[in-house]
Amino acid sequence: MKGNEALALAAIHGGCTHFFGYPITPQNEIPEFLARELPKAGGLFLQAESEIAAVNMLYGAAAAGARAMISSSSPGLALMQEGISMLAATEIPCVIVNVMRGGPGLGGIQPAQSDYFQMTRGGGNGDYRIISLAPATLQESAEMMQEAFALAQKYRTPVFIVSDGMLGQMMEPVELNKSRSKERVAEQPWILTGHHNNRSPRTIKSLRLDPAELEIHNLRLQEKYKRISQAEVRFEAYREVDAELLFCAFGSTARIVKNSVDDLHQKGYRAGLIRPQTLWPFPALAFRSLPKSCRSVICVEMNCGQMLDDVKLAVEGRVPVHFYGRCGGMIPEPEELTARALDILSGDSQ
Repeated sequence: MKGNEALALAAIHGGCTHFFGYPITPQNEIPEFLARELPKAGGLFLQAESEIAAVNMLYGAAAAGARAMISSSSPGLALMQEGISMLAATEIPCVIVNVMRGGPGLGGIQPAQSDYFQMTRGGGNGDYRIISLAPATLQESAEMMQEAFALAQKYRTPVFIVSDGMLGQMMEPVELNKSRSKERVAEQPWILTGHHNNRSPRTIKSLRLDPAELEIHNLRLQEKYKRISQAEVRFEAYREVDAELLFCAFGSTARIVKNSVDDLHQKGYRAGLIRPQTLWPFPALAFRSLPKSCRSVICVEMNCGQMLDDVKLAVEGRVPVHFYGRCGGMIPEPEELTARALDILSGDSQ
């Protein structure tokens, strides 16, 4: 399947009942597929008049108990940030897909990873965090998409799927769990389904004009984020056991890095890879237990170094942390990464 279509089909099998979106390259196959297939599964597809409208439709549908999602690409996600902050503040479970492209601004339509800050720090206002799942294969994309709905409901939070134009447009074999989730958000005690059966009324709001009340709400959210950080960290370690140099990369870039790791082994050098599968919570623990053989870490990204600070914080100064990046839609080649690694290993690195 094509990557975007795999995400869309996995969403249906994950129990998605409502989709809202607006066209933007390179994620257009997601709404195209869902426009055709979601109604067949008993769901609703609606193309909004803008990304801002789409995220607010998501807010309303999910608050009423729908298992809902939206998808977009980098500048479209920028327009949604106010709504995403509201979703986090009001603890509305939903799934948000970002098929990243080059920026800043409208940028281009080629693959990039320059939304790392947006996906891990939040582009909207306030103290909030959002689980960010970063697949590296189409199989993993499908599995994470199905899992995202469960995580969203478990923690009452939005969940990001952090893809990119390369993963969205490539084709690979995919095996799907085809047992469509029957779990209903509407059975939860917080949803807005109308006041009936003599139950107490429910309210979903983010406006708290009393500072003491708002502080209590924020501190409760922070406790939830702490639980997520303890329970939901995921990463892959590849050939890291006796590595003298460790790469760190996520998503499609990690696929390229693996080729360089294997090439370095063939040349007689011990290299490995740590791949964050959750960008938030970041797998800092993976770097706090570096093998004694490790002399350097190199962070590789399709941006200008947005994950680099997280890697440095996790390494805690035990070994030097270097960076290699391509940006604007340029994709690194394995040969470039091998050459950079050899420079570091030889000590000829700035």
